[in-house]
Amino acid sequence: MAYSINENCVSCGACEPECPVDCISAAADKYAIDPNTCIDCGACAGVCPTDAIAAG
Repeated sequence: MAYSINENCVSCGACEPECPVDCISAAADKYAIDPNTCIDCGACAGVCPTDAIAAG
């Protein structure tokens, strides 16, 4: 199951370079994860300062 980014995202960008498959990108008001590309590794969640990234 892919990770997703919730409304706690402050668009700091810490997660984007951690993704090994480049599935995180800046969206209109927060970052977004492409669920079709996400490999469920959790690397992004580990660096998020606001705990905005969760599995499922």
